[in-house]
Amino acid sequence: MRASRSDFPWHSPPWQDGVPKYRLGLRPISPDQWFHGKPSLQLRVHKYGLLRRHYPKVVQTLPNTDMPQQLLARKMQEHGWFQPDRAQPNIFTDLVAELSLQVADDLCLLETGGEQRLIAGSVCSPSYWNIQQKIGLSMAAVHQPVTTLQTKIGAQIQRFIQHSPVMTPFERSNWFVHGDRERLHLSPEGAINAKPDQWFVRSERETLCRFSDDYLLFTINVRFAPLRDISSYPKALTDMQTSLLSFDTDEIEYFGGRHKFDRLWDYLSALS
Repeated sequence: MRASRSDFPWHSPPWQDGVPKYRLGLRPISPDQWFHGKPSLQLRVHKYGLLRRHYPKVVQTLPNTDMPQQLLARKMQEHGWFQPDRAQPNIFTDLVAELSLQVADDLCLLETGGEQRLIAGSVCSPSYWNIQQKIGLSMAAVHQPVTTLQTKIGAQIQRFIQHSPVMTPFERSNWFVHGDRERLHLSPEGAINAKPDQWFVRSERETLCRFSDDYLLFTINVRFAPLRDISSYPKALTDMQTSLLSFDTDEIEYFGGRHKFDRLWDYLSALS
């Protein structure tokens, strides 16, 4: 699924002003901006196909989580994001899967208390992670692959999950660089054969919304842009270089490894 240049905010990318990649960076938004809208036809086909053919890879729920899923459905319905079809029974086992077809975003439900476990999710566009391996884990354990992520902002994330205002969504953006525009990346790509001018920036719009005292919804929506387009935006180019300079060893490894990092750095340096 290829994005046009206009789909990506090159004038205000997630790394704008060279900010470190791993930061909280949350800003409040209104409930009518909670999700990225309804899924396009292409995105709905992508989600529906994975749900039909590879359900356990993209949907996981813990036992006895029907109640928080139903509560989320009511909150989404109240704000116009979900309209149940009472004449048509649910196709899939878990309500979170049905809800994920109503919006462009992937959905992850977390507990706000205790270990803040990931208790249910429908994730059809992951970047280097697998919900089968994360379900039931605490936030600290979910972030374990990037040790410094937990060190730098783990405590802030945990406080936010526990104390954020109910039904006030917050938004942030993350970013990666991939060798393709495939949505489903359950694990790192490894070595990328293509040259960097054929790579893609993959940006994730994420929201966190504590929709009740006990539960929070984390959403992910992915958009792509050809990396080569950065040559038309000198500030975005230099800002990405500045952000890359802030990476430590663990962050470089999670980003795709030293070889990938060095190839990206050399490509950006040649452009600048």
